[in-house]
Amino acid sequence: MTATLDIDHLRQWIGRTQEASDIITPQLVKGLRATLFIDIGESKTGDAAPFTTHWCLAQPVAPASELGPDGHPARGGFLPPVPLPRRMWAGGQLEFLDALRVGDTVTRSSKIVDVTQKTGSTGTLCFASVEHIITTPRGVAIRERQDIVYRDNPPADAKPASAPAPAASPKAQHSESHLADPVLLFRYSALTFNGHRIHYDRDYVTKVEGYPGLIVHGPLQAALQVEFAAKLHNGEPPAKFVYRGVQPLFDGANFSVNANEEGAGLAVWTANADGTPTMKGTATW
Repeated sequence: MTATLDIDHLRQWIGRTQEASDIITPQLVKGLRATLFIDIGESKTGDAAPFTTHWCLAQPVAPASELGPDGHPARGGFLPPVPLPRRMWAGGQLEFLDALRVGDTVTRSSKIVDVTQKTGSTGTLCFASVEHIITTPRGVAIRERQDIVYRDNPPADAKPASAPAPAASPKAQHSESHLADPVLLFRYSALTFNGHRIHYDRDYVTKVEGYPGLIVHGPLQAALQVEFAAKLHNGEPPAKFVYRGVQPLFDGANFSVNANEEGAGLAVWTANADGTPTMKGTATW
């Protein structure tokens, strides 16, 4: 059983800021393009990078002695020290203003804008919302809001959760399929310096967190949705992309990235092998 959530204490983190910078290298772009199922090519200075390359840049680095049991840096610091053990991306919003390019020095300015407590079917949930401004020497390239959710582990004697039953999903006008295997998850974890054990440690994710398999990263699903939406729109990224996780996507089978025309944009979603949506997004230009 976790400690009692002191939401008033956690809300004292609202307004905290952080800044970090990194450089987009040709090798990073090649690796990310390969991982996002894009033609690798030979990247050179000035070439456009994948639209969500900033998720690979200036990630927090902590010594092994300062990591928590889930593989993330111990709680506290910039993000509030939420005592609930499970942490995942719940969703967010991206506004694409300018391309990120090979050779760019990219700066991420971050600010915690909200910390809230809710009650869900699994118990207490805590949400932390962070705003990021991504800049290059040319100015602001991306504005982003990122929503992180914290929740409790299942009881120690609980059986691993079964995947939810398939739910009705829309028929896709556009779709592509990929295999969610441990290599894909490893590559994305390496590119984003993400030590979260739910993406690579099967014993941990099944026996400690109670999931039936390794979990496909939320940002990886969102990145594939953005790239797919752009491919359907003459290579242009959406001016705004809003997304939210619906349920976890597990490894071991094919998954799909889908899109339907909707008003002035696209409804996009990833779905598991049963066709059940796992992340939904809306892309507008």
